[in-house]
Amino acid sequence: MVVGMTTVFSFLALLVAVLQGSARIFEEFGDQWPDQVIAPSSPENLSGSSGKEEIAVVLAVVEAHRQR
Repeated sequence: MVVGMTTVFSFLALLVAVLQGSARIFEEFGDQWPDQVIAPSSPENLSGSSGKEEIAVVLAVVEAHRQR
């Protein structure tokens, strides 16, 4: 039981050390890989149509469904 607990503790300690080491490396050299900046776009630009047209289409579909 002691051997298992020691193994788990050693693995966790090694994991913490590796994570801290990688954090220091990324703090030192992280500016060499800048994050990509993505400009937010409005939903109207994505679909290519205005919101009023979409609402009209939805209302027409609902009306057609009700008449069945």
